[in-house]
Amino acid sequence: MLGALVGPRAPVEASAPTSLRAEPCQPFLRRQDGDSLYGTLVLCGLYPIFMKNMDKTTYFSAQAGRTIEVPRHLETRFAIGDIVRHKAFDFRGVIFDVDPVFANSEEWYSSIPEEIRPDRDQPFYHLLAESDENDYVAYVSQQNLIEDSRAGPISHPDVHDYFEVFENGRYRMRRKLTH
Repeated sequence: MLGALVGPRAPVEASAPTSLRAEPCQPFLRRQDGDSLYGTLVLCGLYPIFMKNMDKTTYFSAQAGRTIEVPRHLETRFAIGDIVRHKAFDFRGVIFDVDPVFANSEEWYSSIPEEIRPDRDQPFYHLLAESDENDYVAYVSQQNLIEDSRAGPISHPDVHDYFEVFENGRYRMRRKLTH
């Protein structure tokens, strides 16, 4: 954790809360998630140290056109290459990207009827989707996806742009596209 010392010697970076006396550091104030400065103000001796929570990070989403705050660590139910099915609508697809939280445009989110609008704070998956009528790219929340019991290959024309092979019920991403 990094903190900035506040007081006569500010700004000084601290690698951990350290006390100017032998007293333990005590949490003084906890800010809420919605605040622009998220973290904990800690009193160490005479000087407070602001400890920034390191469990969140931000990135710029071109699709959303804004900076998104996301958890630094997240467990998802599905992975890239998994074949999934939508719970409510009749389509299935293969996951080719994952957003840790909603990272699309406000216009897209507002277009979903309020009674079925998903929570923003969950993983959202980019799918190469197929239905009986056509193939397309879908953006779906984790709460609306289930494993596809058929788990057979997807017929989407772009599958081979992202994936090398289909084996054991899932696709393996092309090596050149992995990190």
